[in-house]
Amino acid sequence: MEISDSLHAIEADDGQISQAFGNIILNALQAMPDGGTLKIRAEDVMLDESCGFALPPGEYAKISFSDHGCGIPDENRKKIFDPYFTTKKGGTGLGLSSTYSIIKKHGGYIELHSLTGSGTTFTCYLPSTGKAIPECKDAEPLVILDHQGGSVLVMDDEEMIRDITGAILDYLGYQVTTCVTGEEAIELYKAARESGTPFLAVIMDLTIQGGMGGKEAAQHILEIDPGARLIVSSGYSVDPVMSEYGKFGFSGAVVKPYETTEIARVLNAVLKISSKD
Repeated sequence: MEISDSLHAIEADDGQISQAFGNIILNALQAMPDGGTLKIRAEDVMLDESCGFALPPGEYAKISFSDHGCGIPDENRKKIFDPYFTTKKGGTGLGLSSTYSIIKKHGGYIELHSLTGSGTTFTCYLPSTGKAIPECKDAEPLVILDHQGGSVLVMDDEEMIRDITGAILDYLGYQVTTCVTGEEAIELYKAARESGTPFLAVIMDLTIQGGMGGKEAAQHILEIDPGARLIVSSGYSVDPVMSEYGKFGFSGAVVKPYETTEIARVLNAVLKISSKD
């Protein structure tokens, strides 16, 4: 990462921008299945009428994400931001289209440079305030509300997400079991219930490549235990299952990339944990 401490601030919705950048990073990771380097750079730029981006002249933050992956073929480059366009098995095609929409709604522009076999660079231009961000006050400490511990099941087909979620839940005081597919989640939930040590909650990825996703698996678990406390997770907040999770049997929803405070908040709400006066 090459980001100057003097980088000018932008005014943006934290959750939406995190989602937009997260989608780009996820795309880079998927383009480098055998590993590689992702370079993230940010700098201040002044754009004028000749920039060619259909943006008003002014000061912008330029943020670029460069991977050394397989690149994007010529025939796909013009479609890469189209809703539902995907080349990945089991993909939704909503990641980069939502990124495009978020950047545009923030008055910005996103461009793509890619060479097949030589990597890809996404560059975002976002209007800046023209001055560096003031020194941040110390963040409020995370309050860990009292609970009796217990086990939480995490279902996700990405090892990195399972590891990160497991570390967060361990920090929050829960015991964690992880699995990859909905089929595994159903069997683990059933076995835990029959053994007398049921899971307090299940965090379920909405979309699983090559396996049963959270939406379908949730229905099977609810047949086993109508009172199951299920939390749906996804990187695509625009999915109707995320915005109307209750209609699909879920008790809560959490958007990737995860933050400790957000997982704690959702679990507290789902498990009806409250702070003591």
